[in-house]
Amino acid sequence: MTTGTLIGYARVSTDAQDLTAQRDALSALGVPQERIYSDRGMTGTNRERPGLREALAVCRQGDTLVVTKLDRLARSLRDATDIAEELTRRQVRLNLGGSVYDPTDPVGRLLFNVLGMVAEFESDLIRARTREGMATAKVRGKLKGRKPKLSPVQERHMVALHRAGDHTVTELVELFGVGRATVYRALDRHPAEMSPAVTLPRVDA
Repeated sequence: MTTGTLIGYARVSTDAQDLTAQRDALSALGVPQERIYSDRGMTGTNRERPGLREALAVCRQGDTLVVTKLDRLARSLRDATDIAEELTRRQVRLNLGGSVYDPTDPVGRLLFNVLGMVAEFESDLIRARTREGMATAKVRGKLKGRKPKLSPVQERHMVALHRAGDHTVTELVELFGVGRATVYRALDRHPAEMSPAVTLPRVDA
């Protein structure tokens, strides 16, 4: 009886994370390096992953798909179950960190579901902590939105140039690299500095 081919899959959620540890672990489980497919900077909640799609595509009857942990394969119980069922229909085994998943074993199915729920819970927890952290940072003033496009000094200089009558609004837009709305708002904030000409309709020369 042939054991088929071992196909490995590894995933990290951000570009800053390293795949080396997972690759080494898959190699230790017998997966050749050239048979390891991976995704970098993609969460497990995203089913449409190029590396995962390739790994599933190359699996043939009798092969084994190997992952270090179930949460590398999927971060939702539904996705994990769907993938496992697809592999079972195609007679491809699923190896989770050295343990082959047996869908006919009630205990194995229970453990698989528990691992899937834990992975989904951890994903939900990460999202909740991220939202909480952003809310806390906003309250503390760490997230203040966009910085002003012009510093106070730059704004006063721009208004002075316009008051001198040597530059049109269009020229100021090009000179300071801002939008027309930014120029008009700056002029509105300094009405005392504006020449009588500025009160005329805003039509550029």
